[in-house]
Amino acid sequence: MKLLSIIVPCYNEEPAIRLFYDVLKKEVMTLNCKIEYIFVNDGSKDNTLEELKRIKNENSETSFKIINFSRNFGKEAGILAGLRESTGDYVVLMDADLQDPPYLLKSMLNEIVENGYDSVATYRVDRKGEPPIRSFFARQFYKLINKISDVDIVDGARDYRMMTRVMVDSIISLSEYHRFSKGIFAWVGFKTKFLEFENVERIAGETKWSFLKLVKYAIEGIIAFTTAPLRIAIYFGFIVSFLAFIYMIFVIIKAMLYGDPVAGYPSMLTIILFLGGIQLLSIGVLGEYLAKTYMEVKNRPNYIVKDRF
Repeated sequence: MKLLSIIVPCYNEEPAIRLFYDVLKKEVMTLNCKIEYIFVNDGSKDNTLEELKRIKNENSETSFKIINFSRNFGKEAGILAGLRESTGDYVVLMDADLQDPPYLLKSMLNEIVENGYDSVATYRVDRKGEPPIRSFFARQFYKLINKISDVDIVDGARDYRMMTRVMVDSIISLSEYHRFSKGIFAWVGFKTKFLEFENVERIAGETKWSFLKLVKYAIEGIIAFTTAPLRIAIYFGFIVSFLAFIYMIFVIIKAMLYGDPVAGYPSMLTIILFLGGIQLLSIGVLGEYLAKTYMEVKNRPNYIVKDRF
């Protein structure tokens, strides 16, 4: 029988983890394959680790691995650690809050085994339960990154996906420090099938993604998969320089025809502030790319494992 590795990154999921495992265990019993559970405790501050240990002890007959980070390194690090630890012929990524419906596992496995897909991904057809402003900016982000980058990311796509071993190995081979998994999944290619489902609210606990964290994550994704912001800074510089040249000609002609009266202070201040803003924006964009390069050349590990259980 084939082996399926189920990777579950966890951060402060104490209220949800047992409910999640109970539902998941019932669902995997219908699958025609062996199961390997890999839970990554991403520096949780509650009793997530202790709860995972209890579940492991209660299911000693099951392949159940716990990877415990030395601190919180973020979900991307948890995903990478799980992928590296996995040994299955097929690998699936899931969240511990049951927003990734376990009932889709059977369909995902069938698509890979029967129809020859390398990956079966999922996306939400709606954002029911999300704040409207968050949903609006999320949609705009997907539109923007698909226009300015070479990767194609489906709106509403989740990290919840099942992959073959060859695709997992290709993802692991990418050594970049700043990782944006949705973009990486698209960049490596492979034959992918998307399954849709209606949005499901968390079964317990609270979301770890604040609006500011999502904005930061979006910026990470844009910088990781496109240099368009750098080109936009160049275009801004060209346009402003061209307009400044036209304005200079206008001032010269006006002085020749009507003399040289004292220039208006408000208009001068507005122009200075506008140019200053463009310069600071361009420097900020350059700074983001430079900061990412700085972190990459340090060659630090994506995470540190404190212990395994």
